[in-house]
Amino acid sequence: MTISVVIADDQRMLRAGLRMVIETEPDMNVVGEASDGVEAVAVARRLRPDVVLMDIAMPRQDGLSATRALLATPHPPRVIVLTTFDTDENLFRALQAGASGFLLKVSSPEHLITAIRVVAGGEALLDPAVTTRVISAFAGRPGPEPPPEVGELTPRELDVLRLMARGMSNSEIAAALTVGEATVKTHVARVLMKLGLRDRVQAVVYAYESGLVRAGGG
Repeated sequence: MTISVVIADDQRMLRAGLRMVIETEPDMNVVGEASDGVEAVAVARRLRPDVVLMDIAMPRQDGLSATRALLATPHPPRVIVLTTFDTDENLFRALQAGASGFLLKVSSPEHLITAIRVVAGGEALLDPAVTTRVISAFAGRPGPEPPPEVGELTPRELDVLRLMARGMSNSEIAAALTVGEATVKTHVARVLMKLGLRDRVQAVVYAYESGLVRAGGG
């Protein structure tokens, strides 16, 4: 199956560069482009791509509100936010909006292609550097008491959730807990189901917002 992609960025040269990288892959196709958030929402609703690459800072409507608008529609695309390090608060707001992936604009072409495939397959992707910024954003914030549904998680599921919140992949969690990767995948699926979360990105947000994980602590 071909993965259809829409690129939303106000810089024409960046859109052209992203298109060139994506269309070198035989299983990917750029079906549309947008230069601002309003256009991004309209194009994505019309073309119904699998993945939208969304810049945060765009005219008319920024990428954050455009992401929220897209994800509120039936059968929404997966959204990968393109970001820089100067918008930590916006980054966290985009996490809350439900974006499935985050990439720095200086990421390698290989990282971009991997990210598109990961989110198109229903998974979520966080750049390790971005995860660090999210954790830092919570440093010093008073943590609330964990909500009641956390009590439904087993001790091992709590371990997995905490490690997910640290930005670890399934293979890294498996190594840390000395279990098989398939076992970790099962635990991740159960955590998401019990807490009513869509993917790993929402799990990271949940872990910090609920006070289950503290920045700089366990």
